[in-house]
Amino acid sequence: MKLLKKNLRIDFMGKRRLAFAFSLALLLISISSLIFQGLSFGIDFTGGTLLEVGYEQPVELTDVRQDLEEAGFGGAIVQYFGTTRDVLIRLAPEAERSSAEVSEEILATLQKSRDNPATMRRVEFVGPKVGEELTEQGGLAMLYALIGILIYVALRFEYRLAIGSVAALVHDVIIVLGFFSLLRFEFDLTVLAAILAVIGYSLNDTIVVSDRIRENFRKIRKGTAKQIINTSINQTLSRTIMTSLTTLLVLFALFLFGGETIHSFSTALIAGIVVGTYSSIYVASPMALALGISKADLASTPKEGKRLDERP
Repeated sequence: MKLLKKNLRIDFMGKRRLAFAFSLALLLISISSLIFQGLSFGIDFTGGTLLEVGYEQPVELTDVRQDLEEAGFGGAIVQYFGTTRDVLIRLAPEAERSSAEVSEEILATLQKSRDNPATMRRVEFVGPKVGEELTEQGGLAMLYALIGILIYVALRFEYRLAIGSVAALVHDVIIVLGFFSLLRFEFDLTVLAAILAVIGYSLNDTIVVSDRIRENFRKIRKGTAKQIINTSINQTLSRTIMTSLTTLLVLFALFLFGGETIHSFSTALIAGIVVGTYSSIYVASPMALALGISKADLASTPKEGKRLDERP
């Protein structure tokens, strides 16, 4: 299926300096936010108490928050869990009281309403030590994924294309993390899983473009490196847009109808796919061009036993 006409001639590389300035601005904003604000870690990483309560009738979150504040739980995070009758409550760990005591007090507070009392559905406790271990293991998982990808692209591509691919991955991860830091979205294990998925998606998109660049450098006899890269991106643009759009349709459906449990997951993937599609065009390829990639770097080596001047 072709989304765009066959012979596109969009000058992507002609806009590479503008794209570089845009990417640099996004990276500076993201890094600054990560340094000065950090990430808003969820209960998975910080530890604490998570309660799921149900109501017979729909309830307003403002009323639940007000009841909790009056009972001394002003720092609780309250959100719907699927429907307006299911509420999820998250609290940071407290040194004075155990998690069991906290959950009992919260349930007693929410059951005071005779018209619409709450019932306990689920309660989970995560200790601070477990949260620290998850933070460390999550960071290592991301690091190992990037190292594995670095080895893979180094073996598969000429080093200029490999550097461009890795630069695009790092670009995507930093911007998605900065997005969550800047907007103070909760960062939990589901978001970490989404970022690992973004790494895979971005790499796949970049590999498709890089493969076509390598193929065209060997096939097209005339044209500069800039022209060949432009041709390669135009040839793969229909596939890139179609893949991104179909994936985004699913993710927007999850975002709108999937409930609060996967809200952060779908948000991270939506941001990652948008940035990943952009970086496969305006980060990986311009990086290879800036490093001076040429036909000589990607020319096919002659088969053994044949002379260089021998005609097929």
